[in-house]
Amino acid sequence: MGNENAGLLDGPDGKARCFWHGNLPDYLHYHDHEWGRPVTDDRRLFEKICLEGFQSGLSWLTILRKRENFREAFANFDFDKVARFTDQDVERLLGNAGIIRHRGKIASTINNAKRAREMADEFGSLAVWFWKFEPGPGERPEIVDLAHLRANPTTAVSVRISKELKKRGWSFVGPTTVYAFMQAMGLVNDHLEGCVCRAEVEKERKTFKRPK
Repeated sequence: MGNENAGLLDGPDGKARCFWHGNLPDYLHYHDHEWGRPVTDDRRLFEKICLEGFQSGLSWLTILRKRENFREAFANFDFDKVARFTDQDVERLLGNAGIIRHRGKIASTINNAKRAREMADEFGSLAVWFWKFEPGPGERPEIVDLAHLRANPTTAVSVRISKELKKRGWSFVGPTTVYAFMQAMGLVNDHLEGCVCRAEVEKERKTFKRPK
């Protein structure tokens, strides 16, 4: 059963994990093997921040289950290719039932691809830019528990990143979207205290080579 008050749920192997995957096989795999593990690959970083934008107002599980469709529709989130999408591509994507057909979010992804290209040119990679915002120990709670996460859907760092991105012309990058991106891409470890993955992710983060 796990400890519901602590936000934990026992998996099929009997080990406690963050509750939110609900033991759904695809969501459980995402929790165990992707969420919170540090990422430096620009394609994955761009994909995630775009998909977080599409997720706004929906559940992440809805997006996760459409992720392969999104990848096919958006040239595997190669931002050089997406930046060259035209109005015809927008219409094509609006007819694609396999993704979220939201004109504003589709147009935002194309715009953000152009901004990503500019950022990669300026800093060498998106990873260098995003990882310079990694919170220091003093900006993190001593214990990551359910009460903390519920009380902090945004942080001072996610607000700062959001403002910086908007200054650079990005869209659909509000502080809540940015914090979800930070959690997923490993800029923070928000696996709950008691989750079997928390120590694994901490170990991975300690040996992780930050991009410079």
